[in-house]
Amino acid sequence: MQEIFQQLEGYFLGAIPTSLLFIVLVLAYQFLVQGPLTATLKERRARTEGAVEDAQKAIAQAEERAAEYAAKLRQARVEIFKAREARILQWTAERDAALDVARKAAAARVEKARGELATEAAQARQSIQTSVADLAHQVVRAVLPATAGGAR
Repeated sequence: MQEIFQQLEGYFLGAIPTSLLFIVLVLAYQFLVQGPLTATLKERRARTEGAVEDAQKAIAQAEERAAEYAAKLRQARVEIFKAREARILQWTAERDAALDVARKAAAARVEKARGELATEAAQARQSIQTSVADLAHQVVRAVLPATAGGAR
């Protein structure tokens, strides 16, 4: 057993430089590669997340602007429709006023024409009344002298 311990002691003593070299190599790897790599990855992650946050902010601003634009567009449409309705009401009122004026003018012309027609009819009746007596005398003269001349 003593011999086994001596062999193990030889192996352990031979492994000490390798172990020390391994520990130095691990520490060098940690300081020279792992530390800078971890720092670079953290920086990259921070920049990526920052870019994503910036992109999300830009998207939010764009959506906000789009919402504002849509609201302004709706407001403009409402104003256009109100102006259109007001213009249509104005045109309708103007048309109704023009029609009313035309109706009144036509009614006045009809009344004037009726008055003139009534005056002409009255004058014609009077003319006929005055000429009826003359015509009756002329007819009587025309008929009577012919009958009176034949009877003589």
